[in-house]
Amino acid sequence: MISLNVKTIRSAHERFDRVYEADQLGPEGDGFRLAAPIRLGFDIYKDNDLFRLVGDTHTSVELECGRCLEPFLRAVDSTFDLRYQPHARNTGEGEREVEEDDLTTAFYENDAIDLGQLMREQVYLSLPMKPLCRDDCRGLCPACGANLNLSVCRCAREWDDPRFAALKALKGEMTKPREGR
Repeated sequence: MISLNVKTIRSAHERFDRVYEADQLGPEGDGFRLAAPIRLGFDIYKDNDLFRLVGDTHTSVELECGRCLEPFLRAVDSTFDLRYQPHARNTGEGEREVEEDDLTTAFYENDAIDLGQLMREQVYLSLPMKPLCRDDCRGLCPACGANLNLSVCRCAREWDDPRFAALKALKGEMTKPREGR
């Protein structure tokens, strides 16, 4: 676990800068791989046992395109402004409305702030919902699976949904001229 021991913070304001190798964050997860070391830098503001971390993370991740399934690199440049307080203050007050401060407040235990969790969280927050290698990615041919960014396939572009076959037959019968009229 990569952590910051809060007991080592002596003054009201300090600076923290480190570079961590991708494998130090633990196993890869959820559709991305860290492709470069991750740089973490932040200012620490101390107020008794409360800490405010204001800084940024920089790295590069490898993602799989949501259309063509090809891997591609994406830069991660994320800024954050988080408050940390001891876990003992988390009293679980019951139901209440989520406020803005709740979204930027985290908890630490055993005098250690989990920096690995902070970095993973910043990477997750910077990922797009549907990663695309480029905005005009043409994806894969649904018939033959060819990557349409790299080649042109000769597959027919029209597709008849088999669920509508009965309706198509009925339409054909309705358009036939009727005998005896």
